[in-house]
Amino acid sequence: MPILYEDVFNVTFAHSLRHNASLASPFTQVEQSLTPTRMSQPDAAVTPSPGPILVLVEPQDIVNIASVVRLGANFLVDGIRLVAPEVYDPYRIEGIAHNTADMVDRVEIYQTLDEAIRDCVHVIGLTARERAAKRRTIGPGEAAAELVERRATGPVALVAGRESKGLTNDELDLCHALVVIPTNPAYRSLNLAQALGIVAYEMWQARTGGRVRRKPPRHSAGPAPSELMERLFADWLNALSSVDFFKTRQPEYVMRSLREVFFRARLDEREAALIRAMGIEVGKYLERQQLGSTGPDQSNDE
Repeated sequence: MPILYEDVFNVTFAHSLRHNASLASPFTQVEQSLTPTRMSQPDAAVTPSPGPILVLVEPQDIVNIASVVRLGANFLVDGIRLVAPEVYDPYRIEGIAHNTADMVDRVEIYQTLDEAIRDCVHVIGLTARERAAKRRTIGPGEAAAELVERRATGPVALVAGRESKGLTNDELDLCHALVVIPTNPAYRSLNLAQALGIVAYEMWQARTGGRVRRKPPRHSAGPAPSELMERLFADWLNALSSVDFFKTRQPEYVMRSLREVFFRARLDEREAALIRAMGIEVGKYLERQQLGSTGPDQSNDE
């Protein structure tokens, strides 16, 4: 197991406390609260519902194909289908999109879009062009929700056209709806992988309900109790006084502001103990160097 900075701090800090009898009392709680406590095991990873099939019509750039393969792995799509690609080299694609061999193995090649979507119960096409024919156009979020809903009845596909000119009218006729991603009207066109990535993300959100699996902290700690917070403020009052921070300032007003800052931060017990330890060490360092000044009266009469 690698040695982390936090572990080194805990060991060295606790060691210094045990060898300084004069600090034993105020530091006891600090040392105890800095003792590591393992988190419970995290919940199982979020398992999304089945995903869509990504269909690229006559892709021209192998880098774009590789980028879509990476998206397929990122967002766990059902598969990728290429319609008459100008170039296709699985070895090069995996070299561009690292660690995607499983997704590359699931890439299928077709000669026409009609063949590629023959088994799909719902098909949505990506477009950025204004067209004369009336077609149902929806945004990425609505398209994602629609694809996820229809996926329960069979395979669904998200279709993107050529990098140079997108999908033809005949190809758009095969789509049940079109998704348009709002962009700057003066520069509508998105890169192929960018456009697919936006919709793939929206589908992932719809499939997982927006749940995100995040790694928990290494150590757990409850909220800092009032007793610890009051000790923290008292120790920092001493520390600030030792460095002659207040000068013409009123300590009472400064400490009140400091209280507000820490209360808004909602420190847990471990964080509060660490910050308190910093304040104590400031004062003790100055005492060892014989530089400290006597702090103000610490009675809290508010």
